[in-house]
This record gives sequence, C-alpha cells and structure tokens, in this order.
Amino acid sequence: MDKKNSGVGVLDKAVRILAVLESGPHSLAELVTATKIARPTAHRLAVALEFHRFVARDLTGRFILGPRAGELGASAGEDRLLAAASPALIALRDATGESAQLYRRQGDQRICVAAAERLSGLRDSVPVGASFTMQAGSAAQILLAWEDADKLHRALTNARFNATHLSAVRRRGWAQSVGEREAGVASVSAPVRGPNNRVIAAVSISGPIERLGRQPGRNHAAAVVATAARLSEVISKK
Repeated sequence: MDKKNSGVGVLDKAVRILAVLESGPHSLAELVTATKIARPTAHRLAVALEFHRFVARDLTGRFILGPRAGELGASAGEDRLLAAASPALIALRDATGESAQLYRRQGDQRICVAAAERLSGLRDSVPVGASFTMQAGSAAQILLAWEDADKLHRALTNARFNATHLSAVRRRGWAQSVGEREAGVASVSAPVRGPNNRVIAAVSISGPIERLGRQPGRNHAAAVVATAARLSEVISKK
C-alpha cells in the first residue's frame, strides 16, 4: 500500500471527490478532470455521497460539500468542548462565587452536560444530566435567541420570555433571568459557538436571588461571556 492509497479503491476515490469539493463547487465534468476518475464511476460515487449527505448540489446543479461533513466536524468539536468545560467552569465558579454549568439543547429540553458547584453555603445545585424546559431560564434564552424566525416563533409558545426579549439578548450577547426557571434563583448565560458561528451550548452561572440580585448580569455577565468565548475558541481549533 502506498501513501496515497489505502488499498480500498472505492473509498480512496470517494475521499478524492470530497477533497476536490473542498475547493468549491464542481460540475461532473470538472470532477472527472480534477479527480481523474472515470465519468460513470465519479457520477456513481458523487450520487452515493449525496445520498449520505456528504455531498449536495448548488442552485446550478454543481456538486458541493454536504452538511454531513460539517456535522461530523461539529461532533469532534463537542468532544473538545466537554474536555475543556470542567476547568473553565471551575475557574468561572471561583471568579463569581456561584455554581457554573454548561447546557446543550436536545429538542425541547436543555441538558446540563458539565457543572462546577459552589463549594459551600446556599447554592443552586444542577447535576450533570439534569434536563430543563426550553421555555424558561437564561440558558434557554441563549439556546433559542439565534434560531431562525420560524423555529423561534414555534419555540416561544408558552415561554416565559418573548421575541423582543431575545432581540435584546442577541444585541448584548448574554442573557439573565430572575425567578424564571425556579422561584428564588437567578442566572446569567452566554453562548458558546461552533466553527460555523452557530450557537451550540450555553455557559451559565446560577444562585439565589438574595446574593445575585435582580440584575445579575450587571456584576457577572463579563465573566460568563469571557468563559463562553474561551470555550468557543477551543472548539474552533482544527
């Protein structure tokens, strides 16, 4: 086996097609020229890759990279996200004195995927794996705020916040809630973004209103935003 071929011919040819499409859209004729794969084989492989969403078509019918490649890249980024989350949340907890969490969206729920609890005193305890509605809380606001209009409209049904509120969240880049998810609890959240700038998670701190106050973002938004930005950098590295 040489360094350019794995020994599995059909796989090598499929990878060659994907490598060519990294540079931009190609017609079938252009794919054949660039890959030196016979036209019937190139067409068969491109259509098969399209079926599996590794390849798609642009408006003129040319082949382009499909969404599946990006999804796999995002999954790799998520592994890096979880690996980096624990030390980042511990640092955020120590900086703010409040429990810190990382949330991911799963359908109509948000799941705590990492957490660092305040070590003593009154605190908001959120165990890893805990799920909450997407209709209340600053993390829910963050995970919804950058959705497209149709999805956002559906998601806001019965929510404790509205489109105007989320517009303000997008403008300032962070969210806060006071007694929204749970009576007596306040929180501040900021977005973690993937390589395509899509919001994939929310960093939060939460604690009793008595300590965080009714404008918790005033004192803590900067630290939460900075932590979210650091995690975004980690998962954007190739």
